[in-house]
Amino acid sequence: MLAVLGGLARSLRPHQWVKNVLLFAALVFARRLGDHDAVVHALAGFALFCLLSSGIYLVNDVIDRHQDRLHPRKRHRPIASGLVPVPLALGTAALLFAAGLAGASLLSTGFLVVAALYVGASLAYCLGIKRIVILDVMVLASGYPLRAVAGAEAIGVSFSNWLLLCTSLLALFLGFCKRRQELTSLGEDASEHRAVLAAYSVPFLDQMIAVVTASTVVAYTFYAFSPEVAAKLGTDKLGLTIPFVIYGIFRYFYLVHMRGEGGRPARELVRDVPLLVNSVLYGLTVLLVLYHGVP
Repeated sequence: MLAVLGGLARSLRPHQWVKNVLLFAALVFARRLGDHDAVVHALAGFALFCLLSSGIYLVNDVIDRHQDRLHPRKRHRPIASGLVPVPLALGTAALLFAAGLAGASLLSTGFLVVAALYVGASLAYCLGIKRIVILDVMVLASGYPLRAVAGAEAIGVSFSNWLLLCTSLLALFLGFCKRRQELTSLGEDASEHRAVLAAYSVPFLDQMIAVVTASTVVAYTFYAFSPEVAAKLGTDKLGLTIPFVIYGIFRYFYLVHMRGEGGRPARELVRDVPLLVNSVLYGLTVLLVLYHGVP
């Protein structure tokens, strides 16, 4: 029984909760870190999205369990290996969805709507969209901007369209990098593990990644130097964060092309020391610029 519960806990993928940190973006950029109520609401939103995202992972692993058994790494997942029974996984997912959406309704109507959209889009991806080329990455990537918008709804502030655009483009970058890593690591058997990979090629994905990368850098640069953003944030020094964004993207490129990584963005963010340090420095620079008036 303990082994089953341990497997169920692993299936919740707590290491993936790092993605939900995006819910704090609105709290930081709205300069509400000193607002106790806003912090509490943001933390509550983070916790609720952890419940919802874990429910999605359980459903996804149940649906993919047959393909996962053919994968050299995924075959060890608790559901694919048979350690965690399917009824237990689906029952737990239902409880997580119920608790997450019930909590969302208590936080705010706007947050509930965004949370429901996140669950709906994620389930649609699991149930079929993952097999549709290009659209699969777009829907998969939608979870990132939805998290950012949810964070804004949790504390009752408007979210910058610029930052929403940057988040969406960065998510597309990560999504196409993920597909590239899957294609190169699985080789000729790639389509047996994920059917949509048969519609992709490395040159095509490299072109898509190049387009999205350039768009991300340009969008973030315009955001950082926008007079409208400067007036809203009370500072015109956000451009100091641009080098960290560029380095982060280039470092991820290095992981994808030189180390064959990029398939698990959440793990790479916390395991790759240069990338982790860069992320911390970016966060500290944002805090200095927004809260301590860097001249």
